Amino acid sequence: MRRDEARFRLKAYRRGHRGEWLAALALMAKGFRIVARRYRTKLGEIDLIARRGDLVLIVEVKARPTLIEAMDALSRESERRIEGAADLWLSRQRDFGRLSIRFDMVAVLPWRWPVHVENVFFGRN
Repeated sequence: MRRDEARFRLKAYRRGHRGEWLAALALMAKGFRIVARRYRTKLGEIDLIARRGDLVLIVEVKARPTLIEAMDALSRESERRIEGAADLWLSRQRDFGRLSIRFDMVAVLPWRWPVHVENVFFGRN
């Protein structure tokens, strides 16, 4: 790997961490508790898992220049990976039967408070 490529990857990694931190802050301001960050499984990764009562948010965080670009960055393939990881996380919860799950996105945009988009996609039922 070239030095420039390594520098670019490090910068993207840091931007991702910062975006997830800002997204978590925005969700906590809405009364959610962050129960997991960067939850990794063989099937995929969930950026944030937040909970308020029996409502569980599976949150994809996108740091982009515009909201449209953030929305476009969520592909059907990544939705499937997120759903698979969410299924695994839910199966490990003792109160699984009571929980309502929602797939949301938080767009981290330059010089703005993060934008919380509810029901960015619907999981399979």
